[in-house]
Amino acid sequence: MNNVHIKVIGVGKIKEKYFTAGIAEYQKRLGAFAKVDLLQVRDEKAPESLSAAEMEQVKAAEGTRILEKIKDNDWVIALAIEGKQRPSEVFAKEIEDLGTYGHPDITFVIGGSLGLSPAVMQRANDTLSFGKLTLPHQLMRLVLMEQIYRAFMISAGRPYHK
Repeated sequence: MNNVHIKVIGVGKIKEKYFTAGIAEYQKRLGAFAKVDLLQVRDEKAPESLSAAEMEQVKAAEGTRILEKIKDNDWVIALAIEGKQRPSEVFAKEIEDLGTYGHPDITFVIGGSLGLSPAVMQRANDTLSFGKLTLPHQLMRLVLMEQIYRAFMISAGRPYHK
C-alpha cells in the first residue's frame, strides 16, 4: 500500500493549534503507509446572511479553487452529509482496493461552511459521510485524518482498531 498517495483538500485555514497538532500527528503516522499531502484553498469571504444565488456563487468560487488542485487521475472522494456512510472496515477495504486496482492517487475534499459546489460533486468518484452532524471544517480534517490512519491500520492487521 506504500504506492498510495492521499491528498486532503480543505477550504479555509486551520486556525487552532490543537487541530494543527492533531492533524500533523496523523500525517506523521500515515507516512509509514502512504504519501499524504494536505492542501488548503482560500475560503470565499461572505456576509452572514446570503441569498440562495449568493450561496451558489460562494460555493462555485471555492469549487473552482478545489478543482484546480485535482489531477485528472485522482480518485476523488467528496465529504458531504448526504454522502455514503460505511463502517471503518469497509472504508479500509475501499482504500486498499483503490491502491491495488489502479487508483493510488486518492483525494478527499472537504468543503467550506456552505458545502461543496455542484461542479466538485460531479467530479467526485465517490462520497463519504461521517453522519448527519454538521462539524466545523477544521475538526472534520482531524476526524478524516484519524479515519484514514485507522483504515491503514485495519488493512495492516494492527491492533489500533478496537
